[in-house]
Formats: sequence, structure tokens, C-alpha cells
Amino acid sequence: MSQRILIVEDEVDLANLIEITLIGAGFSVSKANDGKTGLKLALSGDFDLIMLDIMLPFVDGLEICRQVRIKDASTPIMMLTARDTETDRIMGLNMGADDYLTKPFSIRELEARIKAMFRRAQLTTQEQPESQDLIFGDLAIEPERHKVSYKNEPIELTSTEFDLIHFLAKNPGQVFSRSQLLDSVWGYNHLGYEHTVNSHINRLRSKLEACVNLPKVVHTIWGVGYKFEYL
Repeated sequence: MSQRILIVEDEVDLANLIEITLIGAGFSVSKANDGKTGLKLALSGDFDLIMLDIMLPFVDGLEICRQVRIKDASTPIMMLTARDTETDRIMGLNMGADDYLTKPFSIRELEARIKAMFRRAQLTTQEQPESQDLIFGDLAIEPERHKVSYKNEPIELTSTEFDLIHFLAKNPGQVFSRSQLLDSVWGYNHLGYEHTVNSHINRLRSKLEACVNLPKVVHTIWGVGYKFEYL
């Protein structure tokens, strides 16, 4: 069964071009040209990936992302943003989006990024030899269940947030640059997308730090990158 993608984009010509490209690549595509319709589809449909423009009629992409994340923490979300709206891009990532692509973009890059997201998800599910649980005190990371918990209480993470902490925790004490994390966790290394890493690290930390008495585990090494260490 082909993977299902929802496109919510009010530029009709662009939405049609993306649809044609993705159908040609073997995906099943649903489409909405306004935020109200897109929100309804996103909340009622069963999709493997949701693509959201930020500037939409009736309901903007940030609000759709927020509402989807309340209901579903795991479905990958990609934001499509204008090049000059850096604040919106960061807000989208902080709302729980997994990735973003700035306009204008090449259709080849879009297709490559989507395939990278699906490839990462597939590798995660097939990760049998390394799928043993990682236990650090009362913090448990369970790859097979795609679950993180502290003192047996689950911590709700998006799929990318899980992949990020899992990757860091598999290499405790090792420092990774933003570029290395983009390549290893997101599956691409693209100059200018470091905010993707920063925003996900911040969001991941906020969820971990909400757990009472959980020691700090994701550390910033200024000028270098990030590491996992349970102290």
C-alpha cells in the first residue's frame, strides 16, 4: 500500500505540481487549498505525512499543526514557508513540525526530503539489532515501542523528537554538531537549516524538564553541538 500524503497549500498551481510529482513517485495524495478543509482532513484522515503551508485562508498552518499535535504526536509534519518568515519557521518547529522547506524550492529537493523522512521512519521500524531498550536511571527509551518514559510515566514526543533523543542516547557522551544531527536524524545535510535542530532540541528539553526530578540529559556544548549524558 502506498504511503499517504496530505498537501494543504492555497497556491493551486504549486499544490497541483506537488501532487503530480508525488503521485509520479508512487505516493497516494490528498489535497486541500484552504486551512479549514485542511484541518478537517488532517484531523479525520489517516496520513503518513502532512505538508502544511503556513499562510492559508481561514485557518493557518501553525494552528493546524498545533491541533494535529494535540491529537497525534507521531505523524510527520512538514511546513512550507516563505523565505523571509524565519519567525514563522521557528514557530512551526516549536509547534511540533518535523521539518520545513522554504519557498521557492525545487521539486526535486521536496521529493528527496519526503523520501528521507519516510526512509528514516522505515529504518527506525527495522532497527532490530539495535532495538534493545536504553535505560538511564528511571529514564527508559524503548525503540520497538517508540516510547520514552520516566519513572514509568510516558513522555509524549513527536517521531522526530524520539529519533533525536534515541540517536543521542545511543552515543552517550559523544558531541554531535548540528550538521551531523541533520545528516543522521533528518537524513540530509542542508546549509541554512540549523534552526531545525535548535528548535527540536529546545522542544525536547522542555518536555524532559517537565518531568519532576529528571536530571538534565541533553547538554549544549557551546560552539560545538549537543550530547546526551545522564548525570
